[in-house]
Amino acid sequence: MLTIALEGPSYAGKSTAIRHLRRTALGTRAFVSDCYVKHIAHRDDIPPARTDSAAAQLAAFERFMAIEATRVAEAAAGGRQLVILDRSVDTLLAHAYALDALFDYGVHHRLHERLAALPHLRPDHTLYLDVPAETLHLRRKTAGHTAAESQYFLHEPDFLHHTRDYFVHAPRRPVTRELAVLAADAGPDDVAKAVEALVTYWAR
Repeated sequence: MLTIALEGPSYAGKSTAIRHLRRTALGTRAFVSDCYVKHIAHRDDIPPARTDSAAAQLAAFERFMAIEATRVAEAAAGGRQLVILDRSVDTLLAHAYALDALFDYGVHHRLHERLAALPHLRPDHTLYLDVPAETLHLRRKTAGHTAAESQYFLHEPDFLHHTRDYFVHAPRRPVTRELAVLAADAGPDDVAKAVEALVTYWAR
């Protein structure tokens, strides 16, 4: 089974690329999974992006890993040889890595160790959609975000900087076996086609 994950900040183009892939021949032969939060029925049940303690961050990780176990089971039950993920366990570790850098929670290494005991899909290839912060800001503005929404924790420059570091510069390698970085500051349709080309190459 070949597992390919898409990573990157909000508004990088992951969801658009996933929708595009679903409509292609790849989508007809792959198990395609949406990101973690789309598996949670009620918005109030989603763990906060900005947890207020190390304990809360550990609890959020366990919540998302329960969803990861469901993804593992669904991928196995589907019997598909290709799995495409909108975010992977590296998202969860990148989030913890950023919180450690910002608030000194000291949880990243604990989550990495905990991961070893939990079922998860380890991507063979991960494609990180890399978009400058200014471009992300413009995309949120075009989407109609208010000034308050633009200050959402996941959109803050420092958080974006540290999560990007996890994938691009961190001394500890991500879980994925291979990481490729794609400049994704073009239009969403162009990004989706570039993603399709890379996924097709990996899946051939």
